[in-house]
Amino acid sequence: MTPTDPGSDFLRHIRYEKRLSHHTLLAYKNDLLQFTEFLAEQHPGTLPPAADHLLIRAWIVHLVESGLNKSTVNRKIATLRAYYGYLLRHQRISADPMQKIVALKQSSRLPTFVEEKPMETLLDDIDFADDFIGLRDKLVLELLYGTGIRLGELLGLKPTDINRFDRTITVLGKRNKHRIIPLVPPLLALIDQYEQQKRVFFDGKADPTALLVSDKGIPAYPVLIQRIVNKYLSLVTTLEKRSPHVLRHSFATHLLSRGADLNAIKDLLGHSSLAATQVYTHTSLEQLKKTYDQAHPKGGKPGES
Repeated sequence: MTPTDPGSDFLRHIRYEKRLSHHTLLAYKNDLLQFTEFLAEQHPGTLPPAADHLLIRAWIVHLVESGLNKSTVNRKIATLRAYYGYLLRHQRISADPMQKIVALKQSSRLPTFVEEKPMETLLDDIDFADDFIGLRDKLVLELLYGTGIRLGELLGLKPTDINRFDRTITVLGKRNKHRIIPLVPPLLALIDQYEQQKRVFFDGKADPTALLVSDKGIPAYPVLIQRIVNKYLSLVTTLEKRSPHVLRHSFATHLLSRGADLNAIKDLLGHSSLAATQVYTHTSLEQLKKTYDQAHPKGGKPGES
C-alpha cells in the first residue's frame, strides 16, 4: 500500500461486499489516505498495516489538535476499526491495534425538529401555487415529513417507485437496501397532481427517471431541495437549522409522541439497529417535560416537586 493507494483491497471489499454508498466509500478512502500520509510524515517507512495503537493514538491527537470536531474524528476512528478488522480477518495482521483505541466522548445532542403545530400550519394553511413549481415544492415537504426519508433517498425516487394500488412507496436506502413506506391518500393524490402538472409544464420532456425534477426538467439535486425546505420552514419556525433532515426528525418525533411503536419507527426510518432510533425517546421525554412545565399548576416552579 502506498500513500496514493490506501488499502485498495479493503476499499473493494466495502464497495462490492458491504455495498456502501459512493459517499461513504469516498470518506473511507480519504480517511485512510490521511492516515497513510500522517505515517509517511511522522514515521517514514511505516505503512498502516504495521502501525500499532501508539501511532494510531498519535494520529488521533493530531486530528484533535488540528481543530476537527469529535464526531469527525470518531468517524475516522471507525474507518480504521473497519480497516484493521478486515486485515485481521484476512490474516494480514496478527493483532488488531484498534482494540486499545476508544472513541472520543461526545456530548449527546438531541435531534432538531419542528413542533407539530407549525408543521400543520405549513402544510395545511400556507398557500402553494397550483402550477408545477408550487406542487413540486409542496410535494418535497410532504414526502420528507410524511415518510421520514433522507435527502439522498428523496432524490433517488423514481415514478415507478409509487405503488398506487397498495398506496406505498419503495425507497432505496443505505447499503442499497430497499424498504416500503405507506402513503396516506392525500399524499398519493398530491403525487398524481404533481405528475400531471409536470407533464404539462415540460410537454412530457422532463427526465422520466426522476420523480422530482428541477425547473429545467433535470433530476432534482441537493441544493435545490435544501433551498425549498429552508424557504418554507423559515415561514413557520425560528429554528436555526432548517434542513431536510429536520423534517425526518420531525416525522419520527411526532410519530413517537402520538404513541407509535419504536420498532415500527425504526423500520420506517430504515435504521439498522434500534439504538439509532432510541434517540427520539429522549426527544419525546424532553417535550413531555416542557409540556408539563408549561401546563401543570406545579410545573416550572422552583423548589416544588
